[in-house]
Amino acid sequence: VQLVESGGGLVQPGGSLRLSCTASGLPFNLYHMSWYHQAAGKERELVAEISGTEDTYYVDSVKGRFTISRENAANTVYLQMNRLKPDESGVYYCAARYDSTYWGQGTQVTVAS
Repeated sequence: VQLVESGGGLVQPGGSLRLSCTASGLPFNLYHMSWYHQAAGKERELVAEISGTEDTYYVDSVKGRFTISRENAANTVYLQMNRLKPDESGVYYCAARYDSTYWGQGTQVTVAS
């Protein structure tokens, strides 16, 4: 099983990024997919998740700004992040959960002017 995140980078406050996570080696459509954020020196925290039936959940701080979606045909989950804030800098990880939980290696997001 492999999860590969991409799409991170440097963006100004108020800007947007779209993260992608492509999975291989698992029946993707069965898996509950999540995005987590880990700021420097802090614990990893859930940002958003999407079920196999595309039910979604967001933490309050990102509601209305972030959108999680999935494309099962491409084994990919996305996180569209709008109106980014400096404290949302850090590493973003995707996770796949069903009978086991798998993690990607993370992608760095830096929100700074």
